[in-house]
Amino acid sequence: MDAIIDFLNTIFWGYVLIYGLLAVGLFFTIRLGFIQFRHFPEMIRCVMGSDESDKSGISPLQALTVSLASRVGTGNIAGVAVAIYLGGPGAVFWMWMVALVGMATAYSESTLAQLYKTHGTGGMYRGGPAFYIARGLGMPWLGAVFSICLIIAFGLVFNAVQANSIAEAFEGAFGVPKIAVGLVIAVLTAIIIFGGIPQIAKVAEIVVPFMAGIYLLLAIIVLAMNITAVPGAIGQIVGGAFGVGQAAGGIAGGIAAAALNGIKRGLFSNEAGMGSAPNIAAVATPDPHHPSSQGFVQALGVFIDTILVCTATAVMILLAGVVEPGSGVTGTALTQLALEHHFGSFGAVFVAVAIFFFAFTSIIGNYAYAENAMEFLGFGNRGGLLVLRIAALAMVVWGAVQAVATVFNFADASMGLMATINLIAIVALSGTVAAVTKSYLNQRLIGKQPRFHLSDHPGLMKGVDPTIWK
Repeated sequence: MDAIIDFLNTIFWGYVLIYGLLAVGLFFTIRLGFIQFRHFPEMIRCVMGSDESDKSGISPLQALTVSLASRVGTGNIAGVAVAIYLGGPGAVFWMWMVALVGMATAYSESTLAQLYKTHGTGGMYRGGPAFYIARGLGMPWLGAVFSICLIIAFGLVFNAVQANSIAEAFEGAFGVPKIAVGLVIAVLTAIIIFGGIPQIAKVAEIVVPFMAGIYLLLAIIVLAMNITAVPGAIGQIVGGAFGVGQAAGGIAGGIAAAALNGIKRGLFSNEAGMGSAPNIAAVATPDPHHPSSQGFVQALGVFIDTILVCTATAVMILLAGVVEPGSGVTGTALTQLALEHHFGSFGAVFVAVAIFFFAFTSIIGNYAYAENAMEFLGFGNRGGLLVLRIAALAMVVWGAVQAVATVFNFADASMGLMATINLIAIVALSGTVAAVTKSYLNQRLIGKQPRFHLSDHPGLMKGVDPTIWK
């Protein structure tokens, strides 16, 4: 079994997804006319003042913060450090590049999620890749495969990974036993997830801006403290991306190492194309009332995750000058060392606290995605969700005290399969994305507040709920 799982991960993560995610991002960037660059202000406009919601959904701002809760995890702290250690400062440049094209992918998958959403159990909006695969492509069986993979990866195992990161950080920083940390995390998680997606959204709306804001503020302070060294750090990032100044590079060195590690980190961090964030994008009441508006909101999520938060980690590491190729100091330990350089003992404590917030919000964000998958599979009732919640909490406690590589590798394979399915689906539905986008932008062009009326688009009626887009 281990050999099969390792083989699948080699195929998915070594070939299909690294190239597939990039290719799909470039495809949508070109097909949609470089939408993420030409219409970046629209992303801000769709979030600012977007407190509109109804009894069936959450607000666009809440949907953004829940998706950020999942995107911004321990990878933004540890993963960025690994990328720099292995690929040198140039890896940061390639993280930026993959995020910029990934914004177009994130826009497309979340626009489709909005278009094909429906009312689930209790009347709440439900949607995501499983729904647009079933409704848009007429392949419900493939939607079921996607949903099962999502529940395994995001609903269960990845939450164990996040809990493990918190437990290790707190044991190292404060000497707290891992089992105690796991139980506390499980209790806090239970208080939130038993309130369903509306409760998760309310918590994320408060916690996510706070945690990201404090982290970015610390990076700004580091920039101010080391302002004279900033041009040199930028030179390392840009130069390292193209093989200049390899003495400052990572263990492997060279353009290939910088590109590979930067692209991997960027893809894993922002989740664009993975099919995760569309699950919460579908639950939002869009403002303006058009599928594209939620696409713009989720594209902004990729920008915040990688261009802002990942860059903040990179800046603090590079300006500390603590990267020593071959030393073995990487991941969380490297980020911790950097903050200790800048802020003394406070730095080590801050990293532990940051990991708690980043990882804990990832747990509740990941769970929210799994709820949608359960709804698609027909288990969105109280009994089905109770089983999911108990299983998720059990994985949190289990993950805090141990790490079993086979299980985590299985989750990677599940996510690899679900991402592959999603990429094929959104490319197959790219004509629909283009038509919906044209509708939105044409209305903006003539000064109208965009609204989507299904009756104006007879070619898009198949699989779309007419009661939502009447």
